[in-house]
Amino acid sequence: MFGKKSDNRFETTYSQGKISVTRILVDRETGVNYLFVSDGSSAGLTLLVDREGNPIISRVEDNTTL
Repeated sequence: MFGKKSDNRFETTYSQGKISVTRILVDRETGVNYLFVSDGSSAGLTLLVDREGNPIISRVEDNTTL
């Protein structure tokens, strides 16, 4: 961003659709999972939670290239 090296903090682990898009993103620093949905000019992003309302957290590998 702003002419500096790209920020690879978020990784797309699931993607479906072309016009109506659904993606699951994982924060590579914290492991927190997010659901991203877009349809035309509208979009939304929300935290993925389990049945008890706790955030879904993926295992994060130690990656020094972030």
